[in-house]
Amino acid sequence: MKKVVAKSRRHHKRIETPEGVWVLWKCGRTEDTSRVKDLGVGGVFIETKKVCPVDATVELHFLVQDGEIRASASVRFITQGVGMGVQFKAIRSEDQQRFAAMIRRIIVGE
Repeated sequence: MKKVVAKSRRHHKRIETPEGVWVLWKCGRTEDTSRVKDLGVGGVFIETKKVCPVDATVELHFLVQDGEIRASASVRFITQGVGMGVQFKAIRSEDQQRFAAMIRRIIVGE
């Protein structure tokens, strides 16, 4: 019997984050401060019991040592009681270098 493996629709690799990556997020009237479980150049998975509907826009403000990083994203999937995966729509141009520095720091493990 052959094992069937579903092909991922993800275009970019995600990396697990250390305990220190947090994001303040807002979607309509729902907002929270949550741990980022994993991230990549295309999006993040936010650990939260509060979730937003698929396709909703989420405003993100990363709380990291690299400096202020703000972005907007769309909810792509929800795992009830665990969190939601969001895909970036835009990262402020003035924050893109800090975002790249954050990803490099996490990959290197500093």
